[in-house]
Amino acid sequence: MDWLERMNRAMDYIELNLAGEIELSEVALRACCSSHQFQRMFSFITNVTLAEYIRRRKLTLAALELQNSDSARVIDIAMKYGYESPVSFARAFQSLHGVTPAMARQAGIALKAYPRLSFLITIKGVDAMNYRIETKESFEVFGMERVFRSEGGGDAPNTPAQFWQQCHATGEVERLAANAGNLPRFLSPDSYKVHGICSYKHTGNDTFPYMLCAFKSETSNTNGYSTITIPAQTWAIFPSEPIAWDAFGGTIETLYRRFYTEWLPTSGYEQVDGMELEIYGEIAGLHSVELWFPVRKV
Repeated sequence: MDWLERMNRAMDYIELNLAGEIELSEVALRACCSSHQFQRMFSFITNVTLAEYIRRRKLTLAALELQNSDSARVIDIAMKYGYESPVSFARAFQSLHGVTPAMARQAGIALKAYPRLSFLITIKGVDAMNYRIETKESFEVFGMERVFRSEGGGDAPNTPAQFWQQCHATGEVERLAANAGNLPRFLSPDSYKVHGICSYKHTGNDTFPYMLCAFKSETSNTNGYSTITIPAQTWAIFPSEPIAWDAFGGTIETLYRRFYTEWLPTSGYEQVDGMELEIYGEIAGLHSVELWFPVRKV
C-alpha cells in the first residue's frame, strides 16, 4: 500500500465516523504511522490542524441536516456530532457559519461548506529539492527535554519554538553548548553545538517529546541532562539555503511541507517512526538548518 493510499484510508475512516467517535489512534493506524506523526503531516500538508478539519466537517454536515430536515431537533443534531449541549453546539456553529443553528433553516441563508479532503499527487517540480540519503551508526544525544501536546496548549512553553526561546533567555542553550564537547565526524564542522530532536519516543497518542540536544562524545559533560540513544538507520537529509535568523521559522516550515507533499509521496521511501532531527549551523555568516528524517525503502 503506497503513501497516498494509506493517507486516503485514514480520511475514509474519519469521514465514516464524523457522526460518532473518532479515535486518533485508529486514524494513525490506517495511515501506518503514529498519531502524532499523522497529525503533524496533516497540518503541514493542509495548513489546518486535524482537529480543526474534523470540526469543520462535522459542522458542515450539521448545517446540511438543519437545512434538509424541519423535524430534527437542534439538540439531537448537536449530540450526533459530538456536542454535549445546544449552547456549545450553537457557539461552534455560529463561529464557523456566522449564523445560529435556528437561522440556518431560513430560506436563502448563507452557510459555509468544507468538503472532504482527498490526497493526490500534484505535478510541481519547478523548484529543485536538495537532499541526500545517508546511513548512520547508532549515536547518543543529551540535553533538555519536554513533552508537548500535538494540538498545542498546556503550560507555557507549549511549542518547541517557545521552548527554544525560554532556554535562550535563561542561558540553558549556551550552557548546553559549553557542555557539548566535540562534534561527531558525520556532522559538518560548520554545525552549531545545540540542535533539536522530536518524537524519539512514545509519550501518548496526542503528545510528543522534543529535546534541545547536543551529540554525546568523550569530551561531553552529560551531568544533569537526559540522554537518548538513536539507533542505526538510514536518513533522508534536507538542507536549507543560508538564511537570516528572522527567516528560520518559515524556512523550516517550507522544508517540512515539501518533504511531506513533494518528496515522500514519490520517493520510494517511507518515514520510520516519525523521529525528526533539526541540525543547525552557519554558512558564510548566515544560519542554516538540515532536517533529518529516518526512512526505509518500500
